[in-house]
Amino acid sequence: MKITRNASAHWAGTGKEGKGHLTTGSTVLNETQYSFNTRFADGVGTNPEELVAAAHAGCFAMKLAFNIQGAGFAADSLDVRCDITLEDSGITSSKLTLKASVPGLDQAKFDELVEDAEKNCPISKLLNTSISVDATLA
Repeated sequence: MKITRNASAHWAGTGKEGKGHLTTGSTVLNETQYSFNTRFADGVGTNPEELVAAAHAGCFAMKLAFNIQGAGFAADSLDVRCDITLEDSGITSSKLTLKASVPGLDQAKFDELVEDAEKNCPISKLLNTSISVDATLA
């Protein structure tokens, strides 16, 4: 199965003083503001790194849910935070922090399923960076 999703960016002005907006095909983001300040300071709006972090956290959580289901379990909750680091004009790391509640799942199997999700969620495969996961099973 092939799925294509899209988003668009509009930018006007210089890199530092300009401003733009982002829109996704689903319109969940609809002319959502972004600028130098939302990326490198504390402006109101979003930024590419925040969107990559959301994509990686969501992708990882869904892949892990499928892994857990395939092992015969169901998660009560999978809470994932992703921290994307931008330095020297490049994304240098993606750190996933997971807090999971999966009744009946033992630590060894949990670790195996997490490792597979880390390596095989589509966003992990897309990123050419160091990816790490800090996972806790409650």
